[in-house]
Amino acid sequence: MKYPLSPDVKPEFCTTGTFMRLPSHRENAKVAILGMPFDTAASFRVGARFAPQAIRQASMTLFPYHPISKVYPFEDTNAMDIGDVPVIPHNIHRSYDLMEESVLSLMNQGIIPIGLGGDHSVTLASLRAAAKVYGPVAMIHFDSHTDTWDTYYDEKYWHGSPFIRAHEEGLLVPEKVFQLGIRGTLNHPGDLEASYDLGYNVVTTPEIRQRGFNNILQQMKEAIGDTPCFLTFDIDFVDPSCAPGTGTLEVGGFSSLETLEMVRSLSGFNYIGFDLVEVLPPYDPTQITSLLAATLVHDFASLVALKLKK
Repeated sequence: MKYPLSPDVKPEFCTTGTFMRLPSHRENAKVAILGMPFDTAASFRVGARFAPQAIRQASMTLFPYHPISKVYPFEDTNAMDIGDVPVIPHNIHRSYDLMEESVLSLMNQGIIPIGLGGDHSVTLASLRAAAKVYGPVAMIHFDSHTDTWDTYYDEKYWHGSPFIRAHEEGLLVPEKVFQLGIRGTLNHPGDLEASYDLGYNVVTTPEIRQRGFNNILQQMKEAIGDTPCFLTFDIDFVDPSCAPGTGTLEVGGFSSLETLEMVRSLSGFNYIGFDLVEVLPPYDPTQITSLLAATLVHDFASLVALKLKK
């Protein structure tokens, strides 16, 4: 049987609970969907623990073929959905260990994980796993926040600090980190300086609009080259009019169409992992945020399929 199942084989509402009804195991898998339902490192709204199941539910309306990339992303990669990491909601460090173990197991088999968060703290676990396999990696980071704030309430591990912790642990190649779409109000002018001081490339929303994404894409390709690259996508990169179901909304972002066009242009990088974070289903009554998230996961798998095809 070919996967994912098309609606003409089984109706969309007859779900197995996996992303696009993918099997939980496949021979020669190159991509694995992995739920990371941890959200108690969030500073404001919580609820992202329910995102993996909501994104999987929204994926039921997607079809197998990607008409822009001209690939069958989940068939061409023998993709599977291995379920959720059994996180511990009141213990971030034990949850990190469990998530890192799951991601490391996949990467050691040459399988590219696509993590479904969870708040953005979960990315640190994936980067720890990636560094054990590949050494320090490049990172393409879509977000409205840099997530390089050192502490919050004197706590060093929360969803606003994964990328300062990653720098301290030597998980990233700083000059090959691009933080895209940063916008919104700040506590003080130095909030952005934290990322600059780490050596990261910060590209704000106004700069993307002024320069054009193609110009920034060329800069990223020259800087990153063939270095193993992790792509992390915080759904609040998108304007809240298109993605209201998130925890820390920032107005003035990009539309869903503009976002998809950017992601679909990102072929040619040496991807070793992806995640999509900060979807909060309790604030997404019409499922438009979850559907956008599922569509982005479809696009991530398409980027892998394109690389395999080439």
